[in-house]
Amino acid sequence: MAEHIEDTIDDHLGDRADGERIPTVIADELHIVYRVNGAKTGKGSATAALSRMLRRGSDDAERGVRKVHAVRGVSFVAYRGEAIGLIGSNGSGKSTLLRAIAGLLPAEKGKVYTDGQPSLLGVNAALMNDLTGERNVILGGLAMGMSREQIKERYQEIVDFSGINEKGDFITLPMRTYSSGMAARLRFSIAAAKDHDVLMIDEALATGDRKFQKRSEERIRELRKEAGTVFLVSHNNKSIRDTCDRVLWLERGELRMDGPTDEVLKEYEKFTGK
Repeated sequence: MAEHIEDTIDDHLGDRADGERIPTVIADELHIVYRVNGAKTGKGSATAALSRMLRRGSDDAERGVRKVHAVRGVSFVAYRGEAIGLIGSNGSGKSTLLRAIAGLLPAEKGKVYTDGQPSLLGVNAALMNDLTGERNVILGGLAMGMSREQIKERYQEIVDFSGINEKGDFITLPMRTYSSGMAARLRFSIAAAKDHDVLMIDEALATGDRKFQKRSEERIRELRKEAGTVFLVSHNNKSIRDTCDRVLWLERGELRMDGPTDEVLKEYEKFTGK
């Protein structure tokens, strides 16, 4: 990573020469810090409210706010056509990094640059539980920027890909009647129906049977061929091996290793003893 990346960002993102690797995401010494209220006074009491008012303007420590440094100085460049796995222990900063790339978390220090619109898909992505699967397909497609015509054209493909109708007409039932696996499969199917500049997938392939996982992995490879970039967070090393050509390994918020999938996973498996 160049020291003065801001001076060269336009050159990187503007270069479209044939055969040139085109950056889609650049993280430059990125730090993400959460602030957690650690005050012991009851938050609902008048005394606590008065205490908070009196403490305004003081520093975090005086206000009882604990800082959690979730991402620590992470730098990397992602390119079009890459599928990048994110691995690491629980709490290592993988999901936080994706949320920062998606623009959902502000940087404490450093910057993230993206070429195109990043889309974040997670198993907890919000769909409306009281609406039917059918309505959620429409709303999800609209939220991703698809037109109603595009959604109509791809609707049956989305339902078939998810497999939720294989044992009944579940697409016409409210989402609250779905199992967690069915809901996760539908979320992935909606997101995968669109070609993305940058698609970030957080543990979405951990649900569903092997048949669905294989379909998902095939779709990820298609997205890469269509010049997109895919980030995949997974604790399943086989999914990472089958899908990704590059891996970022995070531990305690720091980028421990960045390289070819087999090389990084070999070191990670030594570290974890698995």
